[in-house]
Amino acid sequence: MEFNNTLAIYLQIADYVCDQVQLRHWPPDAKVPSVRELAVTLEVNPNTVMRSYEHLQQQGIIYTRRGMGYFVSDDAVKKIAVLRKEQFLQEELPQFFRKMFLLGIELDELKGRYEKYKQQHVKAN
Repeated sequence: MEFNNTLAIYLQIADYVCDQVQLRHWPPDAKVPSVRELAVTLEVNPNTVMRSYEHLQQQGIIYTRRGMGYFVSDDAVKKIAVLRKEQFLQEELPQFFRKMFLLGIELDELKGRYEKYKQQHVKAN
């Protein structure tokens, strides 16, 4: 995993975990890698992974079973989608609209491109 400098590493790790859940690599009630396992895989300090897991636990995305580790919550996919949608609408979309405005791009042009994108990705999945 390549980290960027614009976001705290523990949040980037949390995003990675969320990606794995949304892609169904880690289904509901599945055990997620231990703190040490994920730290070794991502080549980060175990304390950073622990911070990520605590953050995800606060969000209700993962939960802990005493002595057994962390597991994916039953409704994790739904919770992730809600959180990511809100983040997109609040943070990314305004920047996107600004660029559209500055470049003179109209919504009609985007609609066609989005429909084409959806068709390509529906076929791929």
